[in-house]
Amino acid sequence: MRYLTFGRNNGLRVSEYALGTGTFGTRWGSGSDTADIAKIFDRFDEAGGTFVDTADVYQFGESEEHLGGLLAGRRDRFTLATKFSNGLDPAAGVMGTGNSRKSMVQAVEGSLRRLRTDRIDLLWVHFPDSVTPVEEIVRGLDDLTRAGKILYGGLSNFPAWRTSRAVTLSELRGHAPIAAVQFEYSLVERTADREILPMAEALGLGAALWSPLAGGLLTGKYRSGEAGRLTDWQRLVHTEDTTRKTRVVDELQAIAAELGVPSARVAMAWLRELGARATTGYVPIIGPRTPAQLEDYLGALDVRLDAEQFRRLDEAGRPELGQPHESAAEQTQHVLGGPDIDFRRPQIPVA
Repeated sequence: MRYLTFGRNNGLRVSEYALGTGTFGTRWGSGSDTADIAKIFDRFDEAGGTFVDTADVYQFGESEEHLGGLLAGRRDRFTLATKFSNGLDPAAGVMGTGNSRKSMVQAVEGSLRRLRTDRIDLLWVHFPDSVTPVEEIVRGLDDLTRAGKILYGGLSNFPAWRTSRAVTLSELRGHAPIAAVQFEYSLVERTADREILPMAEALGLGAALWSPLAGGLLTGKYRSGEAGRLTDWQRLVHTEDTTRKTRVVDELQAIAAELGVPSARVAMAWLRELGARATTGYVPIIGPRTPAQLEDYLGALDVRLDAEQFRRLDEAGRPELGQPHESAAEQTQHVLGGPDIDFRRPQIPVA
């Protein structure tokens, strides 16, 4: 397991995988039982994993409760991240949801109790609520940082323009910096190539990538009729509903056959190589439901793609950037005399 600094504007050290714990519990109607949860967590620890990602809403609080017990006696070995926005109670209503200072403080106090800890290393604002001003969110994260309740703040599933404004406000007002962003990213979901990843690179933000296997699509198991999120949760999944997705799965399986490894490991190896080429930290959030699934994720750490295999996968999943990106790229090509530059990856010098 490699380790990295999660962004360029902070000293937060994390492992190259984050352990996502949305399956820790069964209050959603499916998930992992207590015995498997302990095995998954202990194996992640044994493999050198240090970054753990949860949320107050995961399994309606059960995920945090399990982690509170599992972290006993080894809390300082982990970077612990949790999220708030949706509220713990499905019936909480407007008084228990959203990103207001009231909701933020209530959520943090509740998470601290369930996690049995005195601080949260990274607090994510889970979703924008389209009501709370960015100024209030930035000030709230700063207050909690100064109070020692959290160490860093980050934004999850926010559009690039909202994040950029939050980063600017925190810089101008001397608040605790926004450390990182979290968003969905995989070989078949690369919308972030348009705005979010270039923004993260430019502003030095760490990037946590959720659903790196597209809800199981990139394992290839849905082609053989196996169960998974597609049948259990029926949400947060992808199907082969476009020619691009089918092309990606075809290419994955071809390269997996060349290397003699499962398709899932190839998909994770591609993300690992992508992160190695970035100037800021990219960390996939893995979400194993069973110990066997965790072993598959860990096995991907030993898979190496050559330059041609990386290129084939990159081209198979490459999205259309649309405007104004295409016109800007054409103009830059003209001004610079047509150099071989990938305009999806901004050339950001590291200070």
